[in-house]
Amino acid sequence: MVDVDKWYGPLHVLKKVNLEVAKGEHIVLCGPSGSGKSTLIRCINYLEETHGGSIVVNGIELGKKGTNADHIRRDVGMVFQHFNLFPHKTVLENCMLAPKRVKKVPEKEAREIAMRFLERVRIAEQANKYPAQLSGGQQQRVAIARALCMGPQVMLFDEPTSALDPEMVKEVLDTMISLAEDGITMICVTHEMGFARAVAHRVIFMDGGQIIESAPPAEFFDNPQHSRAKAFLGQILNH
Repeated sequence: MVDVDKWYGPLHVLKKVNLEVAKGEHIVLCGPSGSGKSTLIRCINYLEETHGGSIVVNGIELGKKGTNADHIRRDVGMVFQHFNLFPHKTVLENCMLAPKRVKKVPEKEAREIAMRFLERVRIAEQANKYPAQLSGGQQQRVAIARALCMGPQVMLFDEPTSALDPEMVKEVLDTMISLAEDGITMICVTHEMGFARAVAHRVIFMDGGQIIESAPPAEFFDNPQHSRAKAFLGQILNH
């Protein structure tokens, strides 16, 4: 991302944001509500339109008015806060849908891919159930499997545990830690600081639509440089 700007009407939500993420790197974005974290990752795959600057993913530039967005989305998986599974389709059908529709993968192959990734997130035994029959943690693991079925180079996570009951958070974080160990590129918006310490190569702190601080976890948690980062950590870690 180079000099990326984004407005919602008069509100300037991203202000000349510059961010480079290396292949295989794990980035955790944190910061107070309204700081621009979710907007930033939603711009990467054109779920939000930018108003200035440029975004390049895996060598492909996201053009004005979303040109190349479809190419980029093939390389970028996204997991949302609220799962966004199709309620009228089974777990297996949810995972098969995009490979069949977007990549034109034959039915049999799409089923094999879906089952492989449902096994990967340890939920294959629920394949024939509907989302409403699963817990929140299980639904989020299905959402991760669904994203992986497209073979993404980059995974974006937008507060993947914030809608979950506390006892379900660990199963989702464990799945994400396991993914990180596979070396996939990850950009994750989260307040789960234990996850950030365990998995992140860099923690990026945002405030007021800008990147205020970027550092390895040990440095960020033990010696934050910016007063706003210190205040944020004091709040989060004492919560």
